[in-house]
Amino acid sequence: MSAPHAVFLDAPHSADQRYALLHRPVGPLRGRVLYLPPFAEEMNKSRRMAALQARALAEAGYAVLQIDLQGCGDSDGDFGDASWPGWIQDCLLGVEYLNTQVGREAPLTLWGLRAGCLLAPAVAEALDEACHFLFWQPSTQGKLVLQQFIRLKTAAAMMDGQQKGLAEQVRQTLTQGDCVEIAGYRLPPGVAHGLETASLKPPPRKLDSQPRVAWIEISRSATELSPASQTMIGQWQNQGYAMRSALALGPSFWQTTEIEDAPELLTVTRELMA
Repeated sequence: MSAPHAVFLDAPHSADQRYALLHRPVGPLRGRVLYLPPFAEEMNKSRRMAALQARALAEAGYAVLQIDLQGCGDSDGDFGDASWPGWIQDCLLGVEYLNTQVGREAPLTLWGLRAGCLLAPAVAEALDEACHFLFWQPSTQGKLVLQQFIRLKTAAAMMDGQQKGLAEQVRQTLTQGDCVEIAGYRLPPGVAHGLETASLKPPPRKLDSQPRVAWIEISRSATELSPASQTMIGQWQNQGYAMRSALALGPSFWQTTEIEDAPELLTVTRELMA
């Protein structure tokens, strides 16, 4: 298959551009897929697996777009200038570009990894068409993602004996409208607030749509989905979504020290997308 096509997209809501990779489908077009990347360093750790999956989907007939959100990867802007609403607009920009390249006839799937899944409900609600979902190891509550990220700073401060009250100081700084330096990232208030309120609750279904959700967790040892996932899956089912879930054997590649692959995840994804 041909190499992906790199492009810089003009962001209408800002004065800069977003970097994206378009993987064109092999053979007849089966669907459109937009990748919603995870948060901060998890995005970098996951680049290889995301690329492997994008290529595999393209070989199966899907047009796949990987996009770097504002302040991330090769896109313009500083991470400290980003906002959660701005990232949602970046995702919508990605869908618009996909549509210009392959049309709107084939079904659309929003493919999220970890905190990227939290963007999906808002993106889906803003679209003027129905869509399906593919969730990899989905974060179900943004406030937990934010708490874990802030812990990176408190853990570093613990080594210096300065942890007391630091988490509260971080939150106060964000509330005042200032960025906080954490693990090499300038966390902006606009992203922190968006994460704090984001939840993987099902968006209202478009009229007469029959949306599907492929929900996959990755583990070296688990035998069933996490309780949080099971609860959330029930909420999506109650709203009329057709749920397919599975466990894939493999490492937590989004947080491992070395870059690792999870081949079984690619296989399971292909099966659930079929």
